[in-house]
Amino acid sequence: MRPAPQSSYPTSSLAPPPCSLFSATPSSLLKFLLQLGDFVAFIAAGNILLEYVIGGAAVARSWTSYFATLCNHKPDDFRIQAHNLPDGYNQLDPISIGIIICVCILAVMSTKGSSRLNYIASVIHIIVIAFIIICGLINASVKNYTPFAPFGVRGVFKASAVLFFAYVGFDAVSTMAEETKNPGRDIPIGLVGSMVITTLIYCLLAVTLCLMTPYKSIDPDAPFSRAFETVGWYWAEYVVAAGALKGMTSVLLVGAVGQARYLTHIARTHMIPPWFAKVDPKTGTPINATVAMLAATAIIAFFTKLAILSDLLSISTLFIFMLVSVALLVRRYYVDGETSAANCNKLVVFIFLILASSGATSGYWAVNEDGWIGYCITVPLWVLSTAGLAFFVPQARKPKLWGVPLVPWLPSSSIAINVFLLGSIDKDSYIRFLIWTAMLLVYYFIFGLHASYDTAKAFEVKEKEETVYIMAEAGKDSSADKSSTEAAAGGIKSVID
Repeated sequence: MRPAPQSSYPTSSLAPPPCSLFSATPSSLLKFLLQLGDFVAFIAAGNILLEYVIGGAAVARSWTSYFATLCNHKPDDFRIQAHNLPDGYNQLDPISIGIIICVCILAVMSTKGSSRLNYIASVIHIIVIAFIIICGLINASVKNYTPFAPFGVRGVFKASAVLFFAYVGFDAVSTMAEETKNPGRDIPIGLVGSMVITTLIYCLLAVTLCLMTPYKSIDPDAPFSRAFETVGWYWAEYVVAAGALKGMTSVLLVGAVGQARYLTHIARTHMIPPWFAKVDPKTGTPINATVAMLAATAIIAFFTKLAILSDLLSISTLFIFMLVSVALLVRRYYVDGETSAANCNKLVVFIFLILASSGATSGYWAVNEDGWIGYCITVPLWVLSTAGLAFFVPQARKPKLWGVPLVPWLPSSSIAINVFLLGSIDKDSYIRFLIWTAMLLVYYFIFGLHASYDTAKAFEVKEKEETVYIMAEAGKDSSADKSSTEAAAGGIKSVID
């Protein structure tokens, strides 16, 4: 954390696309399946799961750090040093496994029980946040805010890329569409409202922290506890630590519910074994998916340091948000069987130019610190590509209830920001991301592709059988003669054959 946080957090908040476009569906996976095909859907789904697993692991390790602070120890005191393991994976964290097991038990009990517990915890959390902001500003010193941006504009964007860690999970609201009475209205309100409120609170907390202590003295593992210790409010660090533990437990619980439902929806496509899609009849929760996801979370949390997790998480999240924005454009401008070939070709060209100009801007930023000539080419190209999409390709679909405004400018801006921030992440994180993507590709081409094809064929057969049954029932009640009924049945049979 460094000064200028009110710049980094809002920049991060601009990149998430308006995921409420498909607000009646339970997950982002269905967006990709509908718009971009099974292959892209599977890669995106794998990264969504990675996002939740890594996010949960990072929170679990932070839980250990704050628990150590609450017990008057240093953040790493409760971790086991394994000197024979590589750096970054040699601080073993058994406490994180314990808290994940507790969260798993709560998550499989019932959705209603988990929601009630989260509601109570949220009230307590708001009180603790208000305490931190008020008491922190009492101990604020303006001199700690100088220099305002010690690492310049590049530091702001680098922080924005990493700060995506803070926004992971906001789209979990969309996974609860099946539990809402009016998802077309409730989900967009929940998504937009949560983003606005969260961004404001993050900015207030970040400003408070940087005013309390010099940015070089901030402890990355337990920042607010150490900040209150620095100003002499020793008792306050325990209040902060207790509030942080409560807040992180709530985050883990919400994440457990959301990621289990993602895995359940993927399993329903048979891209992974359908065993993960089973829902317990007593609790109404996907126990198999919950246990599987939290087991993976616990393994990663046990070995991996927070810094490694945060960078990898940022890549995965930015990649997903970029794909959702592309899917939004495809959905709004393309309808199978209705969009003409000419408009379809123009749509493909303009989306390609938007992606290419965004990538070129990001690449130029990464390799050239002082130049500006490249931006004179890439930025106007992005503007012209987006304008071309707006003026030369008619929208093929109009939202019935609620739709993303300012299309194509808003999703195109989201693509540009996401791709630009991807250029601020280090090389090692990209290597880890490519390894994970390669693993997904191997699984998809060996197992997932065939499973999804078989599922699609089975669905097609089932749909035809239902059509036969409906028409046969209608024939029984019809006053038409027997010969015409037999002719209709023969026609249906020929279609199936």
